[in-house]
Amino acid sequence: MRVATWNVNSIRTRAARVVDWLVREDVDVLGMQEIKCKESQFPFEVFEEAGYDVVLHGLNQWNGVAFASRLPMDDVQRGFANAPGFGKPDDTGALPVEARAIAATVDGVRLWSLYVPNGRELDNPHYAYKLEWLKTLNDETTAWLAAHPDAPLALMGDFNIAPFDHDVWDRSVFEGRTHVSEPERDAFRAFEASGLIDALRSRGIEGYTYWDYQQLRFPRNEGMRIDFILGSTAFDELVTSAHIDREERKGDGPSDHVPVVVDLALEGDDDDRPMIF
Repeated sequence: MRVATWNVNSIRTRAARVVDWLVREDVDVLGMQEIKCKESQFPFEVFEEAGYDVVLHGLNQWNGVAFASRLPMDDVQRGFANAPGFGKPDDTGALPVEARAIAATVDGVRLWSLYVPNGRELDNPHYAYKLEWLKTLNDETTAWLAAHPDAPLALMGDFNIAPFDHDVWDRSVFEGRTHVSEPERDAFRAFEASGLIDALRSRGIEGYTYWDYQQLRFPRNEGMRIDFILGSTAFDELVTSAHIDREERKGDGPSDHVPVVVDLALEGDDDDRPMIF
């Protein structure tokens, strides 16, 4: 089973490109982030014509996460328990919970598509929200792993954190800014301390996953590594290969992120992928 994650940066703008990539790369399941639409606006038809079902969590023109799969998806869950909210309180004083997390089980593998809050600036309330959101997600993940110690689980998506200095093109550019602060990096390391493994870095695979549209960042390779697939031990044992598809940052109308991909060897799998001529 080929599984991928991709911050598509507006699915209505890039639906044809995403589906073309899915078919060309023979992807079974794609977790998408920043779809920027609600369910009534999602371009289901182009996915369905290619043989993919879609489940999503989208509330407005911001954020939003989804899965596209050509395999059955079970136990779909939108959001996670105790997730903090952000924004203007409602009449009861509760903060709105954003559409940043969705889970589904595919062929026995539990997958999450996650769009971690950006944080904006170190003194912005969004930064504190980001850290709280990450801690709550890790608490829920730790509890789930304790209840299902032998189950394959993967947290996939845009974490908006560069865990190491070499995950940005020039550390000095980010001095005093989000994505590289120690509290954010500590929050990322907490997932690994809970038992999750970076499916790519553990295999020696390096590279950026994001390049800003401004200032010729991509031609200059001034990028960041902020998109990850973090898997439980049971998930990691299934991984046979992994890669970052840097080529998808090229061409007309790309997202500013690229797909991160893993291949899993599941019981009963055989090599029946169609030949492409």
